[in-house]
Amino acid sequence: KAEPVKPAFEAEPPKQADAAPRSTKKSAKAITIMLDPGHGGEDPGAIGSRGSMEKHVTLSIARRLRERIENDPAMKAALTRDGDFFVPLQTRVQKARRARADLFVSIHADAWIKPEARGSSVFVLSEKGASSAEARYLAQKENEADKVGGVNFTVADPLLARTLMDLTQTATQNDSMKLGKSVLANLGSVNALHKPAGEQAGFAVLKAPDIPSILIETAFISNPEEEKRLNDEEYQDKLAEAIMRGIRQYLARNPSFNKA
Repeated sequence: KAEPVKPAFEAEPPKQADAAPRSTKKSAKAITIMLDPGHGGEDPGAIGSRGSMEKHVTLSIARRLRERIENDPAMKAALTRDGDFFVPLQTRVQKARRARADLFVSIHADAWIKPEARGSSVFVLSEKGASSAEARYLAQKENEADKVGGVNFTVADPLLARTLMDLTQTATQNDSMKLGKSVLANLGSVNALHKPAGEQAGFAVLKAPDIPSILIETAFISNPEEEKRLNDEEYQDKLAEAIMRGIRQYLARNPSFNKA
């Protein structure tokens, strides 16, 4: 049995972000951000008490975030899905690599067994155990998404598997933690944080060995109050704006990563 690992990072008070530039003319070295709306098609994801489906909420937030990214000449966005269809987990990672993505941001709105659970969370990959029982449960549940689409999820890429053996010691993992820390801090200005620190677990969708990757739980769709807010367009805009601020601040604090 894997021992729990320490929290990946602690949230910090967000710094004031510069106003987003509105020019759509892209820099030749624009940062490519792959947005991954969780679930889709025959995989609805979590379902709230009002019947809200996670797959619809995540796509709406991702589209709003894409719009903000495209309004920044130093960034460009791509989506693993831009409609209500199923995309296998490994294919999501492959799409990011084919797009030569610099960052990978997976967007979710999950459920918990108790409706009282609430707040936003950010996760990064762990190959050494989950940082909490909740993180382990959540990763197991998300990793079972391929079963819904009939994917043979037992087939692994051996090269990828070998690369992942030392992923937690690479610059990729360090950058994932820095990105997660920045996004988590900004989400705290929009929603309560489920936990004050980022978490780690073995999410299959975060396993691109060369792309800093995070998974965001925007809120609990199983919480009636949060479910209602997740369906509100203004609240979705606030979440997208918070994630955008987190990305922009991460790039500003890591100039060696920013190619623009």
